Amino acid sequence: MSSTNALERPVPGERMPVLYFGHGAPPLADDALWTGQLAGWAGGLPRPKAVLIVSAHWEAAPLTIGATATTPLVYDFWGFPQRYYEVTYPAPGAPELAASVRGLLDGGAVPVAEAPERGLDHGAYVPLKEMYPEADVPVLQVSMPTLDPGALFGLGRRLAPLRDGGVLIMGSGFLTHNLSCVDMTRGSDYVPPSWSAEFDDWASRAAIEGDVDALLDWRHKGPAADIAHPRSEHLAPLFVALGAGAATTDRARSVIDGFWYGLAKRAFQFD
Repeated sequence: MSSTNALERPVPGERMPVLYFGHGAPPLADDALWTGQLAGWAGGLPRPKAVLIVSAHWEAAPLTIGATATTPLVYDFWGFPQRYYEVTYPAPGAPELAASVRGLLDGGAVPVAEAPERGLDHGAYVPLKEMYPEADVPVLQVSMPTLDPGALFGLGRRLAPLRDGGVLIMGSGFLTHNLSCVDMTRGSDYVPPSWSAEFDDWASRAAIEGDVDALLDWRHKGPAADIAHPRSEHLAPLFVALGAGAATTDRARSVIDGFWYGLAKRAFQFD
């Protein structure tokens, strides 16, 4: 890595926390409660020099670095009103952060690829627009190269040194996610189904108590796990956050709770 990369030089007192949160679909922007929670959360965080985000909606092996010159948006959803496809979020690119990511991973157990035209998907820009609405923080999205919890935890551990350079590492998913078992025609705040409430309660207690082993073995340890996550891409960013947070703590703080169309929108912060 180049010695001129400012993101590589730890600055005392600038270690950033690590976040995991539910990102919502594009209509998240219409939910005043949730958008207020995200904005208030960001307002209480140290100001990041850059954001590194992993979203449930980008799986690519090997780990792939997205656009760095600019940050175009990927409207990776269908059937919504036209206004959702007109949203913009012109955040600066983060080429120095990309160089740091390559330096931490290249030559090791995690190979790296690049997709310079790949912009921010809705798992990235929808929450970022609420948290940093001025779009003035450089952003880099990288793919999830696997859904294996242990491998993603290890990836987070490798990325953890970025925190000392003012980088905010974000995992964007959903603590429960099974669209086939929720009623999207009802109000967004309806009473959640039991499988969602049970898994949310278990996972939140495990995260707060620092039971990383249980979380990594969620498929066997979590109640109603196969219903809460028929496929694990929305839970997977949590494992990256766990690994990146483990440099300082195994214990999470729950900063947002509740449900959105029956899905657990719980968010964690690792300090």
